[in-house]
Amino acid sequence: MPEQPEQQAPPVQRLRVRYAKRGRLRFTSHRDFSRAFERAVFRARVPMAYSSGFNPHPRISYAGAAPTGSASEAEYLEIALKEVVDPAAIHALLDEALPPGLDVLEVVESPGGSLADRLEASRWAIDLIPPAGPDEAAARDAVAQLLAAESVTVERMTKKGLREMDCRAAVLRLDVVPAERPGTVRLDLLLRHGVPAIRPDDVLRGLAQVSGLDAGTAPLMTRLAQGPLVDGDGADDAVPSIGDPLSHAG
Repeated sequence: MPEQPEQQAPPVQRLRVRYAKRGRLRFTSHRDFSRAFERAVFRARVPMAYSSGFNPHPRISYAGAAPTGSASEAEYLEIALKEVVDPAAIHALLDEALPPGLDVLEVVESPGGSLADRLEASRWAIDLIPPAGPDEAAARDAVAQLLAAESVTVERMTKKGLREMDCRAAVLRLDVVPAERPGTVRLDLLLRHGVPAIRPDDVLRGLAQVSGLDAGTAPLMTRLAQGPLVDGDGADDAVPSIGDPLSHAG
């Protein structure tokens, strides 16, 4: 009779982690990050719960990872533990074990439910950097044209080949706003998550399609927030905003 794999005890605590990808670490792929994070929990001696089977692995659930090459202040994952620990202690251990640029920002007890289901939308800052990027007037004109369109179909190469998608349907808000760097044009973008997932670079392709806007060769895309959609208050705030996915509310 073949040997049966060892059955692991069920987790006794789940923690949700918010972390950032900054600087050159924005070029870290999701696969590279997951490897780095697994090494970090091992070095930090976090009491991880493991899956059962012949090849047990730490119970880590990733959700809503940003595209490679984009920075983020709002990446999320959930870890399952075999012991009850203080979230603040795990915060300190993980932040020490991860390289600078992959920075742990918050660790909280899981409120239950699906983390992925709470990540309904993302807010992005897209910086179009001179001299290759457009001026503010051209950007405002392009934004107005995209928002006026009922649909804007763009193409993106995926693992399954070239795919067409409507980037306009996912745009909940798009504005030109003051930029931190002089001469830079910043777009403030609120994107609804869906299938297929629309990314900020898809929206830039949509702007180019409707207006001929040239975003330059190296726009900097930074996810500022992601979470549940919260309804606006009244006619002057009809566009929803993003709530906190780590909150116990909702």
